[in-house]
Amino acid sequence: MTTTSSDTALPQAPLRVVQWATGNIGTRSLRSIIEHPGLELVGLLVYSDAKAGKDAGELAGLGTTTGVTATTSVDEIVALGADCVVYMPATLNADEVCRLLESGANIVTTRGEFHRPVSMEPALRARVEKACAAGNTSIHSTGSSPGFISEAIPLVMSSMQRRLDRLVINEYANMCKRDSPDMIFNLMGYGQPPTAFDDRRAAYLAEAFGPSMSMFADAIGAPLEEITASGKVAVASRDIEIAAGTIAAGTVAAQRITVTGLRGGTPFLEFNANWFCSTELDPAWELAIDNGWRVTVEGDAPFDITLRFPLSLDEMGAMTPGYTAHRPVNAIPVVVAAPPGIRTTVDLPQIIGTHLR
Repeated sequence: MTTTSSDTALPQAPLRVVQWATGNIGTRSLRSIIEHPGLELVGLLVYSDAKAGKDAGELAGLGTTTGVTATTSVDEIVALGADCVVYMPATLNADEVCRLLESGANIVTTRGEFHRPVSMEPALRARVEKACAAGNTSIHSTGSSPGFISEAIPLVMSSMQRRLDRLVINEYANMCKRDSPDMIFNLMGYGQPPTAFDDRRAAYLAEAFGPSMSMFADAIGAPLEEITASGKVAVASRDIEIAAGTIAAGTVAAQRITVTGLRGGTPFLEFNANWFCSTELDPAWELAIDNGWRVTVEGDAPFDITLRFPLSLDEMGAMTPGYTAHRPVNAIPVVVAAPPGIRTTVDLPQIIGTHLR
C-alpha cells in the first residue's frame, strides 16, 4: 500500500516556526503565527538593518512584545532548529532553501517555484529533493493566486464532475486605492502608452500560473499539451486621479492577461488577470466585480461561482494581505507531517484553518 501524507497524524504540540521576511505579506503571516495557539514563533529573518533587533510584535504591528527579535543572520535562524520556516522573500535563494531543508526545517513558501516539481529546472529540483532527503523535510508552495484559486478551488469543484469540458478563472483587482506609485506606474505600467506593453508581462504570468494549472490538470488525469499567454490593455477615457497619482487620458488604465492550458488544440483551463485602476475605459470592458474571483465550470455539473471580497476599496490595503498570508500559515502542520520532498496541493491532505477565533 502506498503511504501518503494523510496517513501521518498531525503534530499536536505547538510547532516552532520562523518567519522569513517581513514585506506586505510576510508581516501579515508573522502576525498570524504570533496569534496562533498551535504555533510558537522562535525566529524572524529580516533583510533591513533598520528592522534588525526589533521585537517581532512591533514589526507585526501588534503593539506587544514577543521576546523574539529580528535578525539578518541566516546562521542564527538555522541554529534555532525550527520545525518550519515560512519563507517569503522577494526572490528565491536556492542556497538558503537547501540549507534550511538540510538542517531539519520544513518550508512553507509563497514562492511559486515549487507548485509542480516536474516543471522545475531539473538541477534545482534535484538539489532541493536531495536537501529534503538529508533533513527529512518537505517544502510546499501556496498562497491565494496561484495556490488557493488555481489549485484548491478547482480540485474541490472537479469532485462534482464526471466530464470537465473547460474551467475558467477570472481574477479581478481594482487598484485605484493602492498608494504605491512605483508599483502602479513603473512595475505594472499604468499611465504608460499602450505601445509600452509587450509580451513580457504575459510570459511572467505564464511562468507563475502554468505549473499550478498543469498540476491540477495532471491530478484529474487530463494533462495539458500546451500553455499559451496573451495580454491586452484598455486606456483611460479621461484624466483619472487614483491614490498613486494621475492616469492621463489615452494611457493604460487596465490590463487583462490570459494564461490558457490547451488539450487537443482547445482551451481547457484558463486564468484571466483583470487588473484595473478605473472602470472608465476605452474600449469599455465588462468587469464583473471590483475585487475577487469568478470561476466557471463547463461540464456535466456546470458551475458559475463568484468569490467576492466584501471590502470597501478603502479597506483593501489593510485586509487583502491576509488572503495570501493565511493559507501558508494554516498549511504548516500538514507540511511538517508530510513525507520528505517537494509537496504539492495534491500530495497533502486538505489544509484546514484550525484554532479559528
